[in-house]
Order: sequence, then structure tokens, then C-alpha cells
Amino acid sequence: MKTLNPNDFGKPQLVEECQKIRIDDFLKTCRVELKRQTLNLEIEARGLKIELTTSKTSFDGQRFWFACPICKKRVGVLYEHPILGKIGCRECLRLDYTKRRYKGMVEVRALNK
Repeated sequence: MKTLNPNDFGKPQLVEECQKIRIDDFLKTCRVELKRQTLNLEIEARGLKIELTTSKTSFDGQRFWFACPICKKRVGVLYEHPILGKIGCRECLRLDYTKRRYKGMVEVRALNK
């Protein structure tokens, strides 16, 4: 009969049979949570109540978005209406770009100079 050694755990276990705990996975989770908390703190500091949403990127990352307070769509930019004081996306506040609004006037002004 073989004598038992205190360091002898019997049959050696294989790496494939163990659950992995990778530092990269842990740090990725921490970074995402830290980013989310930082963004929430910044939004709360401005006195706004705006939700954050996420979407997955092609390389297993996450992208953060604002949820428009009016229509709840994901948007990258929110605006504060200068007259109404409401906060929302460009479509909800019916905002337009200068180039689209005054199409043709830029060329006329350039010719007159």
C-alpha cells in the first residue's frame, strides 16, 4: 500500500476541468461599471434625469447611449431647447441644421463677396 503524503491530492486535475478566473474579464467588467457610474454621477450633478442605455459593439465591447426623455430612442446627443427649456433629441425638439435650413443661401453669400 502506498503511503499518503500531505501534499498528495490524489489524481492530478487538468486545467480544462477548472473554472477560469481571468484578470482581463474582471477588469473589463470593472471598467464598464466604472464608466456607467461616472456617467450617472455627471448627469445627476447637472440636475438632469436621463437614462443611459448600452449596445454591443462588434468586438465584444459596449457603447453607451442616452435615452431621449421624450421618445426613449437611443441617441448620442441631447439638446436643450433655447425657448422651451425641454431636453430631448433633435427630432423630438424639431431642431434642424443650418445647412439644411438655408440651403442655397450660403452659395449666394459667397458669390457676393
